[in-house]
Amino acid sequence: MIAILDYGAGNLRSVENTLDAVDTRYTLVRDEDGLRRASKIILPGVGHFGQMMQALDRMAVRRPLVERIGAGVPFLGICLGLQALFESSEEAPEQRGLGVFEGSVKRFPAGSRVPHMGWSDLAPREGSRLLNGAGAKPYVYFAHSYYVPVTPSASAVCTYVVPFTAAFESGNVFGVQFHPEKSGPLGLKIVSNFVEL
Repeated sequence: MIAILDYGAGNLRSVENTLDAVDTRYTLVRDEDGLRRASKIILPGVGHFGQMMQALDRMAVRRPLVERIGAGVPFLGICLGLQALFESSEEAPEQRGLGVFEGSVKRFPAGSRVPHMGWSDLAPREGSRLLNGAGAKPYVYFAHSYYVPVTPSASAVCTYVVPFTAAFESGNVFGVQFHPEKSGPLGLKIVSNFVEL
C-alpha cells in the first residue's frame, strides 16, 4: 500500500486526487506504524522547511522515515518533501533536515523574483525512471522560493535565475521540486511511473 505521510500541511487533496486518477490505492499515515506498513511512501510538502521538520519531530516519524528509506522502500518527495531529504535549508538554518543526502537547500539569489511560480521546462537526463515517457522538454508547474542545487543525482534540471535540481533519483529515493499533482496529464504520467516502480 502506498502511504502519503500527512504531517498536517501540504496539498494532500491534490495528491490524493492524482493517485485516484491513476487508479492507485493509498492511505494517509501519521505515525511510525503506518510508515512501517507502507510499500511506498510519498511526502508532499507545501510551506516552511522549519515548520515541516518540527511537525515530523512532533509526530516522532523522523527516525522511522529515514529507516524505511534506508531499508529500500521507494520514496517520493514533492517540493518541500524533496528539500527535506537534505541536511539543512537556508529557510530555517536552525532546523536539521532528514539528512538522507549531504547538502543544503538554497534561497534564490537576492534580487530574484520569488517565488518561482508557474510553468517551466525541464532538461531531463537520459535514463530517468521517474520521467520515462515525459518527452524531451517536460513542462511542469512550480511554486517555490528555495531550491536544491544541481547534484550528481539530479535526473532533471530547471533554470530559474540559476540551474537547480528539478527531479532527483538515487536508488529507491525520488524527489521533484515541481508539483506533479498540478502539472496536468504529464504530472499524472510522472506519478504513475513512481507507482509502477
